[in-house]
Amino acid sequence: MSKSRKERLDKLLVARGLAPTRAKAQAYVMAGEVQVNGVRADKAGMQVDSRAEITVVSRLPYVGRGGYKLAGALEAFGIDVTGQVCADVGASTGGFTDVLLQQGAARVYALDVGYGQLDYKLRRDRRVVVMERTNARHVTALPEAVRFVCIDVSFISL
Repeated sequence: MSKSRKERLDKLLVARGLAPTRAKAQAYVMAGEVQVNGVRADKAGMQVDSRAEITVVSRLPYVGRGGYKLAGALEAFGIDVTGQVCADVGASTGGFTDVLLQQGAARVYALDVGYGQLDYKLRRDRRVVVMERTNARHVTALPEAVRFVCIDVSFISL
């Protein structure tokens, strides 16, 4: 029988496909969502037996907490984005973009002045057009008609 070794919990979460990145793994642990052998883990850097049972007991439904805001608004106002082309201005990590996709949007233009913030899952999604380093104030047109726009920008005035 081979001897087991110990590894950092956050690295094991990524290696086992339970978290897309170490940063997300650390967020899951801090949120109290990770159990090791049935016991809640409290430190992402804790050394864990490489054969330990690791579970993520709950995950956020969206890549960013901002998703809750848009999901609530869509429900409250009865807005259906199914099959629609949408734009997410101030996309950041993509919480709004994720909600739009989960609710059936055909395509989402994800605009942000920053870069490298959009979650990897969304970057890989063919329905997402990533428009990083794009200041929405200077956009005069998009390649197709957009039916729904959501905006969450806190650092600029429109």
